[in-house]
Amino acid sequence: MKTTTMLWNVASQQFTRAAEAMNLEDRLRVLLGNVKRELTVTFPVKMSNGRTQVFTGYRAHHNMSMGPARGGLRYHPDVNPDQMRAFAMINTWRAAVVSVPFGGAAGGIVCDPRGQRTGRALTERELENISRRFTTEVDFIIGPQSDILVPEVNITPEIVAWIMDTYSMHHGRTITGVVTGKPLAIGGSALRDEAGGLGVKLVVEQAARLKELSLEGATVVIQGFGNTGSNAAAFLHEAGCKIIAVSDVTGAIVAQGGLDPLQVERYRLLNRTLLGYPGTDELTEAELLELPCDILVLAGLENQIDASNAPRIRAKMIAEAANLPMTLDADDILRERDIFVIPDLLANAASLMLSYFEWVQDLQSFFWTEEETRERLRRVVVEAFDNVVHTSQRHEVDLRTAALMLAIGRVAEATRLRGIYP
Repeated sequence: MKTTTMLWNVASQQFTRAAEAMNLEDRLRVLLGNVKRELTVTFPVKMSNGRTQVFTGYRAHHNMSMGPARGGLRYHPDVNPDQMRAFAMINTWRAAVVSVPFGGAAGGIVCDPRGQRTGRALTERELENISRRFTTEVDFIIGPQSDILVPEVNITPEIVAWIMDTYSMHHGRTITGVVTGKPLAIGGSALRDEAGGLGVKLVVEQAARLKELSLEGATVVIQGFGNTGSNAAAFLHEAGCKIIAVSDVTGAIVAQGGLDPLQVERYRLLNRTLLGYPGTDELTEAELLELPCDILVLAGLENQIDASNAPRIRAKMIAEAANLPMTLDADDILRERDIFVIPDLLANAASLMLSYFEWVQDLQSFFWTEEETRERLRRVVVEAFDNVVHTSQRHEVDLRTAALMLAIGRVAEATRLRGIYP
């Protein structure tokens, strides 16, 4: 049900629905409905036991009409070409909806860093060897003006640093702009860790005003208590919300009286699990998604809500902080049930903007303060939300279709203006 092989179909269906709503010409439907290029690499790595293991990695570019490609990198056992195509396409629309001059890319390596499937986590040295070799394999298609990598699933600040260093060594000088999400000491940006969660809070605030929902005492469920999810929980808690349940790869916990996200995070860091947190009950991931609440934040992996569980979702509002966390069928069911969905193109906007801000600062070698970064982030996210709502009302479509129409329209216009070469 929740396999990654569905993702390209989901992304394509979303594109087709928006393209039909805006009467996009056939030539552009074909062009924008497919990826520009795909690269598959297979490479050997010497492991800690002295043996050599062969890994497979991918990088896909969807469209680069508006600027260099930019997109995530993930290390996960389920990484596959279909997934990369889908994420590359959605990353094109994510950039365009906030008028950022990037195209869409995505990449990953098939591996199991935490040992969840294999039973053995990769060592730090193994991760470094894998990261540096993959960077070498894709060196000819990445770069600050061609394809910027962004950390996603299982990508640590150390991995980001290794990628930047490897690329720089190959080119004989320090080139920080090839990857974003870097530590501050090597060209990172202020708000690097909290931008995704702050963006979720900003769009939830805008949506709450639109739907006349008070955030004071509003109950919130966080599916995916990683960087974005934990920071979103902290910001929403600060805004007066009551966080009643959270989950991560170790399990899910619920406390109807409310949780302090900062205390939960401290417990998790100390114990490497959410389970056993004082005053909570354990539940399954499926049960967590179906808890009654005011706001459900989807900050985990893709395809979490589909036609099979959408009828049982009891949230009043859903914020998609993950990429493609629900299928189109689920989207239709939730809309019929009058559940308000903030699409991933909006709920993810702050993460993309922070990546763009870091890239711009790297190119200029001029860095902004935390206050400057926060205000610029707030202004862009709020403006993007307002633009999408306006488009939704003008064309009488849902927010997801409106966001896609806005994004596709901008990419299509750039494509028309550039013409055809040769």
